[in-house]
Amino acid sequence: MKFVLQVINEQLKNVHLILRLAIYDIKGQYQLHYLGWLWQFLNPVLQIALYWFVFGFGIRRGSPVGDTPFLVWLLVGLIPWFFIGPAILQGSNSIYSRVSLVSKMKFPVSILPTTSIVTNSFNFLSMMLILVVLLVINKINAGLYLLQLPYYLFCLYVFLFSVCLLFSTISIIVRDFQLLIQSGMRMVFFLLPIVWKIDNLPPLFVNILKLNPIFYLIEGFRHTILGGGWFFSELTYTAYFWSLTLFILFLGSFMHIKFRKKFVDYI
Repeated sequence: MKFVLQVINEQLKNVHLILRLAIYDIKGQYQLHYLGWLWQFLNPVLQIALYWFVFGFGIRRGSPVGDTPFLVWLLVGLIPWFFIGPAILQGSNSIYSRVSLVSKMKFPVSILPTTSIVTNSFNFLSMMLILVVLLVINKINAGLYLLQLPYYLFCLYVFLFSVCLLFSTISIIVRDFQLLIQSGMRMVFFLLPIVWKIDNLPPLFVNILKLNPIFYLIEGFRHTILGGGWFFSELTYTAYFWSLTLFILFLGSFMHIKFRKKFVDYI
């Protein structure tokens, strides 16, 4: 437990440094592009348009999901994924990509995965604002279900921090792991009900998909924003999500503290 407290304490003590590094990353990422930071919106918008055309018109032929327009239903699943996917990929490579900084300066290395999460948060929050506009236009109001949005945001950030901390440590020790993550994330996107519904799947297959904690997050956002149910209605599944997330956090904190003095030696 002391490893978890130590890592969390490092995040709290270096909030300003994390924000500065995140802003620096955003400026540096699009510095040489003519459209600059606008690419943060253009990239996801183009992908959303592609998925909307393929799945909305090509497969569903424009039919809504229940009473919800398919575009809105699609966005509620895609926007969290556009945050989760890049955050995990960049967070898992965050320490390795800054190895020169790690070797020359003394600062808590555990803030690097957090910096990647914060960097992607700006785009996530911007896309959420666009979603709010679409919800207003389509007169969709989830009512009291919106009260659980802070809960799912908390789940999202705790899960991402836990996973990025663990994956960034393993990626330093075993470089092939980064390639495995990239392939795995592509598989997860199509396996989870992000752009398709699970209504026609047998219960056994649904239960297998639920073993992935990202399923809990995606469905949680849909239940919150579109009004599908409360998080405490499935206490067993909620307990499973938190048990797995806290285990990943503990394991990631333990491995990070144990190996971080030797990170440079592994590269």
